[in-house]
Amino acid sequence: MELAHSLLLNEEAYSQLGEVQKAEFIFDWLRYLEKLLLATSRSDVREKQKTLVEQLLSLLNSSPGPPTRKLLAKNLGILYSIGDTFSVYETIDKCNDLIRSKDDSPSYLPTKLAAVVCLGSLYKKLGRILGNTFTDTVGNILKAVKSAESQGRYEIMLSLQNILNGLGAAAAPCHRDVYKAARSCLTDRSMAVRCAAAKCLLELQNEAIFMWSTDLDSVATLCFKSFEGSNYDVRISVSKLLGTVLAKAIISKHPGAAASRHSTRRVSLEEVLELLGTGFLRGSSGFLRASGDMLKGTSSVSRDVRVGVTQAYVVFVSTLGGAWLEKNFAAFLSHILSLVSQSHPKATQTQIDAVCSRRCVSFILRATIGGLLGEKAQIAAAKDICQAILKLKKVVDAVMSDGNLETRLGSADVAASQHMLVCALQELGNLIHGLGTTAAPLLQDSSAGVLDSVISVVLHPSISVRLASAWCLHCIAVALPSYLTPLLDRCLERLTVLKSSPEAVTGFSFAVAALLGAVKHCPLGIPHGKGKIIMTLAEDLLCSAAQNSRLSAQRTQAGWLLIAALMTLVSPKDLETEKSRGDSFTWQARILKEKYILKGKESYLVDNVSSIQSDLTKKLNIKPVNLFRLSSILKTYGSPLKTPSVVYRQRLYELLILLPPETYEGNLCPILKELAADLTAPDIQVAASTFLLPPLCHQDDLLILSPLLQETDHRFIEEQLLLGNGITCGSLEYDPYSIFEKDVEGDSVPKPLPPTLSVISSAVKLFGVVCAHVGEAQRRLILEQLLDSVKHTKGARQQVVQLHVVSSVSSFLKYVAGLKGNLGPEEIRRPALALVMGALEGPSPLLRCAAAEAWARLAQVVDDGAFTAALAQVSFDKLKSARDAVTRTGHSLALASLYRYLGGISSSQHLNSCVGILYTLSQDSTSPDVQTWALHSLSLIIDSAGPLYHTHVEPTLSLIIMLLLNVPPTHAEVHQSLGRCLNALITALGPELQGNSTSVSTLRTSCLLGCAVMQDNPDCLVQAQAISCLQQLHMFAPRHVNLSSLVSCLCEILLDNSVLVNLCSPYLLLRRAVLACLRQLVQREAAEVSEHAVMLVKDSREELTPDANIREVGLEGALLTLLDKETDQRLCHDIKETLNHMLTSMAVDKLSFWLKLCKDVLAASADFTTVTCVDTMQEEEGDKGDDASVLTTKNDGRLHPFTNPRWATRVFAAECVCRIINQCENAHSAHFDIALAQEMRKRDSRNDFLVLHLADLIRMAFMAATDHSDQLRLSGLETLLVVIRRFATIPEPEFPGHVILEQYQANVGAALRPAFTSETPPDVTAKACQVCSAWIASGVVSDLNDLRRVHQLLVSSLTKIQVGKEALSHLYNESASTMEILAVLKAWAEVYIIAVERHKTHNQPLKTAACSEESVRNGSSSSDGLLDLVHADLSTLSRLWLSALQDFALLTLPSEFASQLPVEGGAFYTAETSENAKLHYYSSWALILHATALWLTSTGFVVADPDEGAPNLSRPVTPTSMCQGSSGVTVKSPEDVYTERFHLILGISVEFLCSLRSDATMESITACLHALQALLDVPWPRSKIGSDQDLGIELLNVLHRVILTRESPSIQLASLEVVRQIICAAQEHVKEKRRSAEVDDGAAEKETLPEFGEGKDTGGLVPGKSLVFATLELCVCILVRQLPELNPKLTGSPGVKAAKPQLLSEDGSRLVSAALVILSELPAVCSPEVDGTHQELDEVSLLTAITVFILSTSPEVTTIPCLQKRCIEKFKATLEIKDPMVQIKTYQLLLSIFQYPNPAVSYPYIYSLVSSIVEKLQEIDKRKPEDTTELQIFQEGIKVLEALVAIAEEHHRSQLVACLLPILISFLLDENALGSATSIMRNLHDFALQNLMQIGPQYSSVFKSVMASSPALKARLEAAIKGNQESVKVKIPTSKHTKNSGKNLSIQLKTNFL
Repeated sequence: MELAHSLLLNEEAYSQLGEVQKAEFIFDWLRYLEKLLLATSRSDVREKQKTLVEQLLSLLNSSPGPPTRKLLAKNLGILYSIGDTFSVYETIDKCNDLIRSKDDSPSYLPTKLAAVVCLGSLYKKLGRILGNTFTDTVGNILKAVKSAESQGRYEIMLSLQNILNGLGAAAAPCHRDVYKAARSCLTDRSMAVRCAAAKCLLELQNEAIFMWSTDLDSVATLCFKSFEGSNYDVRISVSKLLGTVLAKAIISKHPGAAASRHSTRRVSLEEVLELLGTGFLRGSSGFLRASGDMLKGTSSVSRDVRVGVTQAYVVFVSTLGGAWLEKNFAAFLSHILSLVSQSHPKATQTQIDAVCSRRCVSFILRATIGGLLGEKAQIAAAKDICQAILKLKKVVDAVMSDGNLETRLGSADVAASQHMLVCALQELGNLIHGLGTTAAPLLQDSSAGVLDSVISVVLHPSISVRLASAWCLHCIAVALPSYLTPLLDRCLERLTVLKSSPEAVTGFSFAVAALLGAVKHCPLGIPHGKGKIIMTLAEDLLCSAAQNSRLSAQRTQAGWLLIAALMTLVSPKDLETEKSRGDSFTWQARILKEKYILKGKESYLVDNVSSIQSDLTKKLNIKPVNLFRLSSILKTYGSPLKTPSVVYRQRLYELLILLPPETYEGNLCPILKELAADLTAPDIQVAASTFLLPPLCHQDDLLILSPLLQETDHRFIEEQLLLGNGITCGSLEYDPYSIFEKDVEGDSVPKPLPPTLSVISSAVKLFGVVCAHVGEAQRRLILEQLLDSVKHTKGARQQVVQLHVVSSVSSFLKYVAGLKGNLGPEEIRRPALALVMGALEGPSPLLRCAAAEAWARLAQVVDDGAFTAALAQVSFDKLKSARDAVTRTGHSLALASLYRYLGGISSSQHLNSCVGILYTLSQDSTSPDVQTWALHSLSLIIDSAGPLYHTHVEPTLSLIIMLLLNVPPTHAEVHQSLGRCLNALITALGPELQGNSTSVSTLRTSCLLGCAVMQDNPDCLVQAQAISCLQQLHMFAPRHVNLSSLVSCLCEILLDNSVLVNLCSPYLLLRRAVLACLRQLVQREAAEVSEHAVMLVKDSREELTPDANIREVGLEGALLTLLDKETDQRLCHDIKETLNHMLTSMAVDKLSFWLKLCKDVLAASADFTTVTCVDTMQEEEGDKGDDASVLTTKNDGRLHPFTNPRWATRVFAAECVCRIINQCENAHSAHFDIALAQEMRKRDSRNDFLVLHLADLIRMAFMAATDHSDQLRLSGLETLLVVIRRFATIPEPEFPGHVILEQYQANVGAALRPAFTSETPPDVTAKACQVCSAWIASGVVSDLNDLRRVHQLLVSSLTKIQVGKEALSHLYNESASTMEILAVLKAWAEVYIIAVERHKTHNQPLKTAACSEESVRNGSSSSDGLLDLVHADLSTLSRLWLSALQDFALLTLPSEFASQLPVEGGAFYTAETSENAKLHYYSSWALILHATALWLTSTGFVVADPDEGAPNLSRPVTPTSMCQGSSGVTVKSPEDVYTERFHLILGISVEFLCSLRSDATMESITACLHALQALLDVPWPRSKIGSDQDLGIELLNVLHRVILTRESPSIQLASLEVVRQIICAAQEHVKEKRRSAEVDDGAAEKETLPEFGEGKDTGGLVPGKSLVFATLELCVCILVRQLPELNPKLTGSPGVKAAKPQLLSEDGSRLVSAALVILSELPAVCSPEVDGTHQELDEVSLLTAITVFILSTSPEVTTIPCLQKRCIEKFKATLEIKDPMVQIKTYQLLLSIFQYPNPAVSYPYIYSLVSSIVEKLQEIDKRKPEDTTELQIFQEGIKVLEALVAIAEEHHRSQLVACLLPILISFLLDENALGSATSIMRNLHDFALQNLMQIGPQYSSVFKSVMASSPALKARLEAAIKGNQESVKVKIPTSKHTKNSGKNLSIQLKTNFL
């Protein structure tokens, strides 16, 4: 392919290629040429222009395929626009000649088409330069239209579009001719030609004034005609044309000259709407040709016309824009509603028509009001809709007040208003639902009277209206949860009062049911008691039903409806708790619901014909199977029962589907018979395949069917075309029960299908279940019976029966497969196979799809290789012999699906056969259908063959490319299948695509080429395929995908979109594909994608950017705009994900940009009502408010890039702000350091840091927190919280001692204040409390007066909650008030904790702990005013905190104590809502516990609480006493009260800490440990713990567990602190015992002695019973974790290499020191030992410890004088101890200290201790050693001196040697003494001699001078040497041995100590 990359075509390389490669080569060259021409200089192009033109024109004759001719034409255009234009006329003439040619053969067609396309391109590019030639060209082309076939007509229309585009107004002479030609093409039989003609006319209307003036009517009629029999694409193109022309007619200003020439007049809005209305109501028959049946009033407008006109309405309004709609809304609304009024009976003459027309009207309203208006305009629109509702209501009231009942009900006016009301109510509901809580002002506005008008219509005589108003109330309740309870109350009250009006009973019961359905969407719920009220009312209705026959049906239905709606409130959580009762409860709940619904229907049925009541009831109540006798009853009582009985059966089937089949096992056969009868009933006329089959087809296969089955933006209206003319769409009145059931799609109205259809779909599902559970004999019988019923019916009836039967069999096979079951023997397989086989060759494509899936399931459930092979063979045979498209399509799909559930294709022979056949079929150009199905099947085969397919990859790929280059663009469905094949191939190749071999590179190039062809395809779905193929390629081989061209392609589609979602890329699937691709790209290369997008906009010519927005706001801003307009959930999710990825990778680098984006979104809609409230606040607060006013009232004059974003988008922007702050946390530290940030900013102005944008962050949080939308308020408060937490500690460099947040306190106060008003929902208040406490705790504000503002808010909320759970509003569920109360208490707790901590740190240096405790108690400390502020409310708070903790303790009790819990609940929760309340307690108990502990500490557990007047709040926490009535409570002594409180806190802590859940937060654990610390800070609780040893041990074990399971150093330190306090408590207890024992007399003393500490009475430390043992375990655990080398198991085992000891971290050091402190305290808890036997060991251990300390600690510590002095004194004292072991050890330890390299450490010891050592050694001469230990002492002493000699500086050395020599010589013996000496003396002699021998030579000069000065010494030495000559060799080993033993001993001691 590289050879194709040159300016001129490489003809040599080209000529050597085969046919397919040639086409590929040409296409690749043309693609390259297009880029090259734009990049080449003009002179270079001119040089080669002649050759190039020749080469390009020669290609015209080589029959180029559609994509090639398009590129060829484009290149010719570019070439002439860059190069010379003088030869262009020849080119044009040549093209015209080619078109004129008389050759009509198919082989010449491509050349003609290419010539047509080239002309279009040349005129488009060169425009008026070619002005004088265009009349001939256009004339020639128009002549060709007449004889052209569909492809020719298609290309000519598009070419004319280009010519008109290029020439503009200059083409005026030809406008009429083009118009005529396009008119005929607009009603062409080929849909593609219609689309092309619509595009041509759309271009024409830009200049041809007559289209939107004189010929406006005929253009409209033409479009209506074009809609007839149209497909989705045609409707989109033509509606765009019609809408645009009509909009043009309204807005155009006719130039004066033109006006005089054509006497045109301005068209009014009324006329335009009237014109559209005509199309909607009368279709294409127009005004004049009202045929006979039209006059008779029988014909109905075809649905496709109506749907097309509906889309045209939307285009019309969208083109005029949101501002226009706002201005003209009233007129528009009344027109749209009038479409379904009685003045046009056409639209609503049958129920089916009415439902479909209503859908169209709803769609128009939703797309215009919902899509174009901002929130304020929507509120205004809602008011208009209310006015319309009221107006219609008045008409009905006037009629209803007429006394005569007959005229009343039959009145046309009532019927007239009903459909208008339904549409208005549904739109009002949708509007308010979309507005959410921002709609609050609308509902509060009494002049609008929204609620009144909706509720007034509940009494309308029409059931559809009653249901619509109920649904509207549902939407209001979901949007504004605060209205849910009042609305419920109001409806219940009306229902009770108006019990005797049938309309009121049904209307208000619908309303109540709809409101109950809203409860699950409102997290705050409704009061629990409402359920009981409704239940009572329902029972009352049911009981009174029998009393009044006129009302009995309505009351019965209402009663059951209410009960059924109540059942939806049983939450899954309740079911979870009921698991203990077995699974039956879950079933019970669901069955009850179904049964009630069933009962409701049953009663309804019973009441319809009251005469047969008793007869029927008897038959209904026996068993489920007797219900099936209905058919006989129907025979008896005739048709009045027909509809109710259908509904009844449908309910029953649904119920049975939900039940496990075991429950009706005995009745399976009769049920099966009944189902078979239903499915083959003779009276079903309509084949509603489109709702039955899609669930039974495989998702992948649905893609080959009509695009209507795929998701589109117009699904809501297109659905009716899908169902076919005889069938109605779903609508609420078909099943009122669906009003409270789960919402079907998002917020839209539930759309249940009519009972006749839904009973079939239920029967199909149930058939699958039942048939799988009957015996094989019955199974065979029923299948044969069904097969017969299909054979014996004829014509249309047969299609219906076949559809039902095949659906049932598919459902059965799918169910059996799901159970992993087996179909059964041959006899059963035969009928099943025959049924499926018949459907595979059935007329409906959908049926064939379902049959192919059933075929695959059949192979799965038989699960036999031979059978599967036989099935495959059947398909092979059929495909070889059959010539009809139906058989070929069905069997090709069957072949591909066969191995779908068998783990893929495993036989290469089967694969080869399949591929061979499908290759052939996919090239059958006579039938695009066969090609589409064959290619789709091929894609399935590629998927299921996996690696086995690799041998076929190359031929398949070249087949795909060949078809892509040759299949006409009019066959879009073939291209879509080709796209799926290419996608499957890329997936099959996978990561191999990265390879560098030639073969892989060829494959890759072909794949990219295929994608390029598809990207250029005009069909949106093919473009979507191209994008997903490129996405796959980018995943597997990212280096080979050109990112910039991919991004620019994606952005062009998106940008087209960002003006009007409804218009530009009308295909939802294309938008989804674009975003899925973008999302993947930004995960890897966000920055590059963003840059490419901006580059695209900068480079692009103007025509590409309808939205210059991206220049300012980048791709990110464009995505935000799109997020605001888009309604599809999945698409919105992808946009958010894409933005999140971009934010994560780029926000820190493009900080200002991202913050500006978020700010623009939040500010675009910031309501200025909030601004005024801040201003008034500033007046009160004087100068402090300046900053706030700057922030809030700055109103930029320029327009925002975002206009009126919706609240959901603003919430997302606020969340983004929080994410940006989090991203900055992990980046440079300057983001949170203003001084550093400013400094770095000075160095480089491009540096940008978050802290510099603090004002913006606060402003954004403020705007969000004060909005109307509750969700946005929550996000704003969360942002504020994050800002406070992150920025609270940053100092303000200009004002030392202050922090930067201080200047924003007015804003923080203003943002919080609205959240504390009475009407604020509890969740917002709860969040605001959290922010308040964080603000106060942050310490930003030090001035008490400033702090009071926020503190005051907390005080107000405390006042509000004091009354307890009864206090708060009854709008929400009781658990909501629990949430609010606990949030307030938690906030206060946090403030109190901080106050106490600050107070402590403030007072610690000045006073002792006791004093500060006292001052806390008296509240007199002025050092910190915060504590004083809290003190005022402390008595109240403490009481509430204790109550909350009691509640929490009760709620955490295990379930077996449930029966003992108080019936009325706790202080802040009710018994019924305890499950929901638990969650709120879990999130707040820890801080409350800590605060309570601190408060109890401050009282010291001594003074009784003065407010103890509320004994019931401080009752003991034992469950039993909680149950007793408050009257029986005796007043307790303070001691009891405190004991209870102590156990409450201890109990909660231990319960929590001993079983830490994985989700326990660090905050809770820390708070809990701090609470225990606070508790043990005062004497009274310590005495409790000290006196109860078991309690202490339990606590220690729990803490040990915490240390083992939580690694955090802070938690471990806090735990150790509690351990230390427990040991202190134990010490105090022991001291107290000793003191009391000393006071007692001697006799008692002896008895009590053993209790003075641990170990004496038990004879040791018993695990489990010993406090000391538990502590040791815990401390050793800490030490071994921090210092693994302490563990003898680790260091001693042979396999483990001793690692180099690691230095401890700071945290590690803290932990070790804390553990050692605890260990040092332990002896005081043990009983004292009487014997002193181990005393010396203690000395040795102590000295060893001191030595280790001196040697291992840094010199800064060890050289501190006081420390050093104490250590030296200890050594001195030890040297005096007579114990030889101690002395030996002392010498050894001193040796190691003296040898320490740092003289600062060792010298002081040397100076102080050497003299004593020398003295000791000099004594030896007088006191001879008597045993080996004494000998060892002397040896060790000598070693020390020798070491000193080695260490000493040169000038001191001689003195030391002079000291040492006499001592050594004094040990020597002469030869006489040697003989008689003891072995000890001899050893000493040998040792001394040996040392002398070493020292002598080393220090010879000193040695000689000493010898010279003392002859006696000399003589003694000589004598000794002589005497030693004999034995010295023998003795040396002993001395060595002695040395070793000393060493061993020291090692032993070390180990003992450790």
